[in-house]
Amino acid sequence: HVQLVESGGGSVQAGGSLRLSCEASGYSRASGVMGWFRQAPGKEREGVVALYTGGGTTYYSDSVKGRFTISRDNAKNTLYLRMDSLKPEDTAMYYCAAQPLPAYGALWYKAANFGYWGQGTQVTVS
Repeated sequence: HVQLVESGGGSVQAGGSLRLSCEASGYSRASGVMGWFRQAPGKEREGVVALYTGGGTTYYSDSVKGRFTISRDNAKNTLYLRMDSLKPEDTAMYYCAAQPLPAYGALWYKAANFGYWGQGTQVTVS
């Protein structure tokens, strides 16, 4: 059973940086996809970035490309999201997600394609 626990959210001024962490248990490193999603009030949950853990391929949404960086520490079984040059529009609840065996062709930015979720951590940029 996969369990995900996020941490690292907070309040920051525009232009600042934050690093989110997602500690994963029960997740196999051999295959699958892990990602970060965010949801602002009144909006749908959107995919921010994904990492395919088998080959290391990453995908970023256009809105964060060049500002956010996903990484993973296999020894700690922890996923990170480094967020730089933060903007007020980045304000949202951020969720870590994992799918150990993604379906062929499943789109990384679709929340419905992920079966495991953390509780979320709030990021506020003013």
